[in-house]
Amino acid sequence: MDPLEHAYVLTGPTASGKSTLAIRLAELMDGEIIALDSMTVYRGMDIGTAKPSVAERARVPHHLIDVLDPWQGLSVAWWLQQAERACQEILARGRRPLLVGGTPFYLKVLFYGLFPGPPADEKLRRQLEAEAAQQGRAALHARLAQVDPVTAARLHPNDLRRVVRALEVFLLTGQPISTWQTTWDTPAFASQPRPPLRRLPAVVLTLPRDLLYRRIEQRIDQMLQSGWLDEVQRLRQLPHPLSREARQALGYRQILDYLEGRLPSWELTLERIRIQTRQFAKHQLTWFRHLPQLHPVAADAPNVTEQILHYWHKFST
Repeated sequence: MDPLEHAYVLTGPTASGKSTLAIRLAELMDGEIIALDSMTVYRGMDIGTAKPSVAERARVPHHLIDVLDPWQGLSVAWWLQQAERACQEILARGRRPLLVGGTPFYLKVLFYGLFPGPPADEKLRRQLEAEAAQQGRAALHARLAQVDPVTAARLHPNDLRRVVRALEVFLLTGQPISTWQTTWDTPAFASQPRPPLRRLPAVVLTLPRDLLYRRIEQRIDQMLQSGWLDEVQRLRQLPHPLSREARQALGYRQILDYLEGRLPSWELTLERIRIQTRQFAKHQLTWFRHLPQLHPVAADAPNVTEQILHYWHKFST
C-alpha cells in the first residue's frame, strides 16, 4: 500500500491562507497535517517561514516541522521518505493525513515520483558555487542556458541551488536535467521503469493577483514587526553555519546578505525581499498551472471550507 495515496493535499501560493485553512479542515475531518514545505523543517526558522504557532500545533498534530537543525542538509528524497512514514503512522491511528504547503517541486514528486538522476557530487557543487561567487550568478545561469535552455528558461539566475544542480546533472551524465525529468516520456529512456502516477485529491488555492500581492506585503510587514531580523541574527550565532539549503530560504537569504555586508542598506534589503517574494509567488503559480491534478478553489470564497470538503469527498467516493 502506498500511504501517500490516502492523503489529501492543500497547496497554493505564499500568503494564500493555507495554514489557517488547513487547521480548520483537519479539525473537521479528524486529520493530521504533514508540512509540504522545504523550510519549516528547520528549527529556529519560525517567523520568516510563517511556521504554524505552538498554539496552532496544539490544536492539530503537525509533522515534518522542526525536525532538522538549520545546519543540516535537506533533499526532496529525504522529505518524501519522511512524508510516507508520517502518513503510515497517521493512518494507523485511524486518522487522515493532510499534506499542506507550497513547495512546487515537492508537489511534482508527490504526483510523479523522483526522476532517476545522479546523486549529489559535493566537490563539483563547491566548484560551481565558487564559479558563481567569482563570475556572478548570471554567468553561471548563462552557462546552463548553453547546455539546457529548457531548464534555464524556468530558473531565475538567483536560484543558485537549482542552477548548480542542473549543471551538476549535465556534467555528470551528459544529459540535461530537463531530459532526466521527462525520462518516462522520452524514447531515449524508454527502458527506465516509470513509477505509477499517484491519484491524489489535491486542491490549489487561488486569488486575484493584486489581492495576493497585497497579502504578501502585509505578511512581510507582520514578520518584520514580529522580530524577523533578530531571528536571523540568532541563526548566525549558532555553533555551526547554516546549510546551503537553509541559507536559500526566501527572505533569510536577503537578510543574511545585509548582515554580512553584501547588501549596503536595510531599505534595499526590504525591497529585495518584497520583489523576490512576489517573484516566488509567480514561480509557484507557473508550477501549479503545469500540474493538471490540482483542483482550483478561490481562497477568498465565503464557503471555501465547504467547497474543499465537498471536492475531497466526491474524489474519494
